[in-house]
Amino acid sequence: MKKKTYTIDKQPEPFTPGITKGQVRQHAFLLYRDKLPENTLTLEDWVLAEKDLVNKLETEGSFTA
Repeated sequence: MKKKTYTIDKQPEPFTPGITKGQVRQHAFLLYRDKLPENTLTLEDWVLAEKDLVNKLETEGSFTA
């Protein structure tokens, strides 16, 4: 049986204070389910996921920058 291995580009440090890499990673995986695991996430994907996460948290009122 063939085993597939997947690589993901190195995740950058979050630029928003109070946001962790784990939070961004989880949100990115939820956003880009269709892209994974066949493709890797680009730097742009990580940044967009972080911006979307911050926007979502601010909308919900559970985050203030």
